[in-house]
Amino acid sequence: HVQLVESGGGSVQAGGSLRLTCAASGDTFSGNCMGWFRQAPGKEREGVATVYTPGGSTYYADSVKGRFTISYDNAARTMYLQMTNLKPEDTAMYYCAAGGRVCSLWWSQPVAFRIWGQGTQVTVS
Repeated sequence: HVQLVESGGGSVQAGGSLRLTCAASGDTFSGNCMGWFRQAPGKEREGVATVYTPGGSTYYADSVKGRFTISYDNAARTMYLQMTNLKPEDTAMYYCAAGGRVCSLWWSQPVAFRIWGQGTQVTVS
């Protein structure tokens, strides 16, 4: 049974930075297609960034390219999202997800991911 636990959210001013962490636990977890998603009030959940952990390929939404960096520490079984130059429109609940299918094709599609964390709030003012 795999569990994902996010942390690192908070409130920052525009232009600030945050680093989100997603810790994975479970005997059978070996990493795969893992991603960060976000959902703002009244909006659909959207893909932010995804990493294919075996090969290290990364995928980013256009809105965060150049500002966010996704990474994965295999030894620690932990995924990170370094967010810089944050904007008010980045305000949302951020979720990590794992078990994605066909990473290169469906990296931004929530329905393609099997395992989800509980979310961590990011507020940019």
